Amino acid sequence: MTKSTKSELWSYVKTIILAIILSFFIQHFFFQPYTVKGDSMLPNLQDGNKIVVNKVNYKYGKPQRSDLVVLKSPEHKEEYLVKRIVGLPGENISFKNDVLYVNGQKTAEPYLNKAKQEKLPYEQVTNDFTLKEIVGLAKIPKDYVLVLGDNRPISNDGRHFGLIKIDNIVGEVNMRYWPLNEITFMH
Repeated sequence: MTKSTKSELWSYVKTIILAIILSFFIQHFFFQPYTVKGDSMLPNLQDGNKIVVNKVNYKYGKPQRSDLVVLKSPEHKEEYLVKRIVGLPGENISFKNDVLYVNGQKTAEPYLNKAKQEKLPYEQVTNDFTLKEIVGLAKIPKDYVLVLGDNRPISNDGRHFGLIKIDNIVGEVNMRYWPLNEITFMH
């Protein structure tokens, strides 16, 4: 092997090593791919969809209502869930006749429009409940949020496992990249 061939080969090896290190750094600190598991986010996200999660947003900013997030499952620590934030710290949350009330005020949930159009007239997308009924509190405490799935009738979410500590949120879903014909930037 000539000296220039060795030099060229070493250059390729350094480039590959740098790419691997950079990829690890980006995935570990900034963005991470996840696969949606289950039907709790239908019709907006389907089982098997591939998504990109921004891990930086909540390090410098606060979660907002309707953010799609990936969080550590409170019931199975090795699992991750995709849910939507519906309640923020300091808020009183309730549902009555399929309407979200935040501190007594009706609050729109446009991401449920498709689900509401597909239901039968006598069905509700979200059964009635109050925050007090599900967690025994009048208001969501500081550093916690209430998350629900978009497919409310079947979703295992905050109505079952309670409030989520903001520190248990991995990040905000920024993009669906699979299947290719459904590439979507979220929020």
